[in-house]
Order: sequence, then structure tokens, then C-alpha cells
Amino acid sequence: MQTLEKHRNLLFLAASVAVLAGCGSEEIASPGSGGNVTVNITTPPPPPPPPPPVSTLVTPAGGCPTVNDPAGLRDLGTITGSTGTYRNCELPARITRSMTLPRAAGVVYSLGGRVDVGTDGGATARSCEGSTSATVVDCRVTLSIEPGVIIFGSTGTSWLHVNRGNRISAIGTATAPVVFTSRDNVLGLTTDDSQGQWGGVVISGRAPITDCFVSTAPPGTDACDKQVEGAVDLARYGGSIANDNSGTLRYVQIRYSGFVLSGNSELQALTTGGVGSGTSISFVHLHNSSDDGLEFFGGTHNATRLVITGADDDSVDVDVGYRGLIQHVIAVQKTSGAADSMIELDSANALEDQQPRTFLKLANFTFIHRNAAAGNQAAMLFRGGADAALVNGVMTTSTACLRLSGANMLPANAAIGKVGPPTFRSVAMQCGATPFVGSSGLTAQQVADTFNVTGNNSTTTFTASLTGGFINGANETGRTATDPKTVDAGFDTTTYVGAVSGATDTWYAGWTCNSATANFGTSGTACTTLPRITL
Repeated sequence: MQTLEKHRNLLFLAASVAVLAGCGSEEIASPGSGGNVTVNITTPPPPPPPPPPVSTLVTPAGGCPTVNDPAGLRDLGTITGSTGTYRNCELPARITRSMTLPRAAGVVYSLGGRVDVGTDGGATARSCEGSTSATVVDCRVTLSIEPGVIIFGSTGTSWLHVNRGNRISAIGTATAPVVFTSRDNVLGLTTDDSQGQWGGVVISGRAPITDCFVSTAPPGTDACDKQVEGAVDLARYGGSIANDNSGTLRYVQIRYSGFVLSGNSELQALTTGGVGSGTSISFVHLHNSSDDGLEFFGGTHNATRLVITGADDDSVDVDVGYRGLIQHVIAVQKTSGAADSMIELDSANALEDQQPRTFLKLANFTFIHRNAAAGNQAAMLFRGGADAALVNGVMTTSTACLRLSGANMLPANAAIGKVGPPTFRSVAMQCGATPFVGSSGLTAQQVADTFNVTGNNSTTTFTASLTGGFINGANETGRTATDPKTVDAGFDTTTYVGAVSGATDTWYAGWTCNSATANFGTSGTACTTLPRITL
């Protein structure tokens, strides 16, 4: 039996060897056989490449829009910058028919030099104001500008002038402001220090002024007018129509202006001359002017919701009889470079007793003063016998806060319309070691006594707690406010000091632009680039 079993095992082993010997090279060799191990793997095809990114750059329009003015728009071809390529449509040197600049994809508008809206209609309403004749076109002209339109100055001497008897209607929105800027800004060449690259926007009206061009003319009358500061050619403003209407600016930016047009005279970002109370100015951002942010020469118009950043001289300058209301103002100076004061009120000259007397009424302001104010010696300079009433303000500076110049700043004088000393109600200021400066007949103590009136709730020993650079924090919220209507019934009632009551108060957001000077939130674009607004 053992022999039989042994033979059976040998036969099984021989059969197994024979089967293995018949296997080909595609098979898996047994361990120790020395054969290769080969595995067939099928590689799947690579996925298709992703689609190319959709370009966000602007592409130029095929041509310029059609407008109502007989001269039309001049097609200057294209202009390319960091945001894309645009059709450059130049405005005529003088607009003689009311017309609208539409928001059109791939279009920017340019000022080839001085551009006049209409022709000067004089201090009084000329015959064309009441005429129905289609041939009379030199006044009653309105330039309307749609939301999102961009207009740039092609040269340093480019500026827009709205003549007396004519109007501008630049009405943007909180998400699509109208932008006036420089050629370099379109080209993508501006920086946070750029300024003075074109003239600016000037509006002339027929409201009363002082310091007449003809020295013998009675101030505040039709005979009293004045030449726009810095303009070489005729550009007059002034008259006797207090409620004159020069149009509307709403949700507007004016960037990189202030070019020296003549002598040492520069235009501001926004200049008004003799503009009347029928004019509406609100939600306007003035950025990096090489002179003042705004200067109001006489007139009676109000202004509200203003943002002023990077002005190289004064942020707010009013003179020659300006008598309007200004409310809700954020003004921030650059951290470096030259600048002067937050406010310069009137000018010292031989005509200080003329009427209408300059009377600045300012409510709800936040001023961030960052420079030495070498010329004016303080963050605010009041002079020229002007009147002033400030309410619900916050200001920070490392230098003197307030300088009053001239003994005529204090006493009331009904014969010349002088109300009395400047008043400050609920104004909180963080000042340098010497808060007050007096000059030309006033001492620092007299200035201090003018500011620190018992019961007016003002202080120069304030410690600011602003967030985001200009938004009220705990210390600002803790201050007692004064109803601005106690100063003038035309003001809005507010219950807080400063321009921005707190984090939920975002009236400045979206229509402004951001810079190293001040950031107004992610809903705005950088001032150094152009906003891209979807139609």
C-alpha cells in the first residue's frame, strides 16, 4: 500500500510540472522561478483643460455716443490703462445745447482744456433766460451726467466751468458715482501721493459776494462780480440772486485736481463762486487736490455729506461773503507731505467790513489733522472779521487747534453785520500742548476764552477713540451733542458729535474711493484705479 501511495504522488508531481512548463510569459511565475511579474494597467485620458478665465478688462466701445450739442463729441480713438481700454470721447470746448453724457460700456469722456457749460449769462437774468427762441443758446444750458460716467482732464490746464445762468446735473448713485479725474488715473499711473494733474470743477452763480472786481461796486449787488481764482480768460461769478440755481452734484468724486492755471493761483477740487441756495451739493468726495479740497467764494448754497481726503492746502476754505450751511463732513489729511489747515475762514484784506459778511455754519464734522499747518499755525484759522458757528465736531491734531487772527473777530457790530465772536457747541478737540493761538491783536487767552464758554460743552482735552480713522468710538459716543437746529433751523437734527455716529452709520460707503489716507470700506474701489460699473 505504501508503494502504491508513493507512485500516486510521483505521478501527481509530474503532471503538475508539465502544466507549469506550458505557461507563457504573460503568466505570473512561481516564487523562485526567476520569471518577470507583468501587470497590465489602462491609464485614463487626462481631464480637459479648464476654460480660459473671463477677462475683467474693459473693452472699448465702437464709437462715441450721440449728444445734443451741435459740436458733438470728438472721437479720439482709444486710451488704455490698468482697467482696460476705453473709447475716448472729448467734450466740445463750449457746450451750447443742453445735453446728457450717457453711461456707455467702454466709454470715458475727456476735457481737452477749459470746457464751458454755456456762456456767462451775466449777474442778472439775460433775455435768453425767458426766451423760447431756438436760436438763443448761450445760456440756459444744462450738462447732465449719468451715474457711473467717468470724465478726465486730458491736460494739466483742463477744467470744467459752469457759467452763470447755466447748470450742471451730475447725479450718480451710491454704487455708481460720477467720477471726475486725471488722465494719469485713467492710464493707471496715479499713486496715493498724486495730485495737481488737472484743474477741477468750477461752478459760477449769481448769488451775492464781496471783494468786487470793480472796487467801487456795491458788494452783494448785480454790479459786484469777481474773476474765478486761477482762470486766465473771463470767468465771472456773483450777483444779487440769493436763491440762484446752478444745478446738482450728488454722488460725485473729484480726484487729483489743483493744477496751477496762472501765477500762484490753483483751482481746488471743487470751487464755487456766488452759487445760490437753489443749488444742491451732497455726497461729494474730493481727493488729493494740490490746493484746497473745496473753496466757496461767497454765495448762499448749502453742502452736506462731504468727504475730503489728501488736500494739500486747506480741506475747507470759505470767504468773500459765503453764507451757507455745511453738515456731515469727513476730512482727513495725508500722513506725509505738505498740507495746512482743516478750515481757513476768510481772508485778511482791506474789505473786511463789506457785507454780506462771511458766516460759516458747520455741523457734524470729523477732522483728522496730520500736518504742522506751518502757514496757518493751527488746524483751524478764522480771520477777516468773519462769523462762525461750529456744532457737534470732533478734531484731532498734534499742533494748535484754533487760531483767531484780528481783534475784529470778537465784538458784535450791527452796522457791518458782525454777529460776534465765533461759537463752538459740543466740539471735542484733541490738541497739542498749546491748543490756542492769537494774532493781530488777540492773545491766546482770548482765543481760549472764546472757545471755552461755560455751558457749550466743548473741550480741548479730549482723547479720541475713533475706529477706522473717522468712525465714532466710545469716547465720541459719550459726548453730549447739541441739536444743530439751535444754530440754524436749516440743519438736520442729530444726537451725536462727529460726522459718523458709529459702525452702523455708513453714509460714506460705496460712492467714495479708498487710499492710504482713508479707507471707506470694501464696497468702494481704490482711488488709484477706475471703478468698473456693470451696466
